[in-house]
Amino acid sequence: MQTLYTILIVLAFLTLPAGVLALCRKNKALGKVGPVLILYIIGLIIGNIFHPASMAQVQDLMSSAMVPIAIPLLLFGCTFQKSETRSQLLALLTAIVSVVIVTVIGFYVFGRHIEDGAKIGAMLTGVYSGGTMNLAALKTMLGVDEATFILLNSYDMVVSFLYLSALMAFGIRLVRKWLPNETLPQSDFKAEEQGSASPYKGLFTREGLKDAGVLMGATVIIVALAAGIGLICPDGWFMTVFILALTTFGIAASFIPTVKKRKYAEEIGMYAIYVFSIVVASMADLSKFDIMSSLNTIGYLVLMVLGSFLLNLVFAKLLKIDADTMTVASVSFICSPPFVPLISTVMKNRRVLVAGLAIGIIGYAIGNYLGFAMYQLLKLL
Repeated sequence: MQTLYTILIVLAFLTLPAGVLALCRKNKALGKVGPVLILYIIGLIIGNIFHPASMAQVQDLMSSAMVPIAIPLLLFGCTFQKSETRSQLLALLTAIVSVVIVTVIGFYVFGRHIEDGAKIGAMLTGVYSGGTMNLAALKTMLGVDEATFILLNSYDMVVSFLYLSALMAFGIRLVRKWLPNETLPQSDFKAEEQGSASPYKGLFTREGLKDAGVLMGATVIIVALAAGIGLICPDGWFMTVFILALTTFGIAASFIPTVKKRKYAEEIGMYAIYVFSIVVASMADLSKFDIMSSLNTIGYLVLMVLGSFLLNLVFAKLLKIDADTMTVASVSFICSPPFVPLISTVMKNRRVLVAGLAIGIIGYAIGNYLGFAMYQLLKLL
């Protein structure tokens, strides 16, 4: 029975995006909401009503597999421009400064009322400049107990989910109205227009399957090479090196004519992102929220996410960083690099994909150092 249940859940994760895409094409209102946000909502319902707790390993496997598949496929069709380097560098620096400033403010407001508040602040610095692996690394470095880590990680998942949902629902539009955006096109990705023909229709022809075979073959080779390089690196560096290698090999492959001329790389990559969306949303367990006894911790998390985003926005306005670069930098820091392909898909702007991944990789690399340094600072406050 458990095996059958597992198969049904996996099939649901793999096929529901196709149904949502069809509905978005046929229904104007759903088309405006967009498939990613709808899949997030469906995933949240699956995870909190059907409670696939026994599916944790399958969820981890599927969510971990979709991003390495998507990154090379989306990079195959990219074009790269040096003119955007200034915005990307400034976006990285302002993201780091924003996290540091908000961590200190949050410690004064909430951290001093939390047991081991300095350690909590340090771990939040790590996770919101890098990712979950930095959170885990700082837990070990600072001697934080397992229960605190699990609770903090659960709160982070839900708060980050709400941040990302709000960003996709209305945040991107507001940022684009506030910041300059004329240098970055809004139609890099093929639109899922309401009433338009399915972009996947030709995929199931003989020619389409041949192109898909070549593209997936190239992707498998890239993933295998990147994983191999990551595995020979020192402990704790696998994810950083893996994503860096994926990005490098994906960019290199985009210059190979045999890969470049193939159709459907974008469509297959986007579908992997859609599957990732529903799976990762199903992992947000709202039942773990113990709000009344953790108000200060939750407040610290919310302030970190919202505060760093708003401070980023102010810096971007002052320094004239374009809207999409600022947004992808914020997502890369707050949600980590695996969410960069997702947000670039939602923004329909493939040019920020490489910038977001690069910023996130640097965040991974500095997260532990920044978190430990912040712990030393917060102990003195």
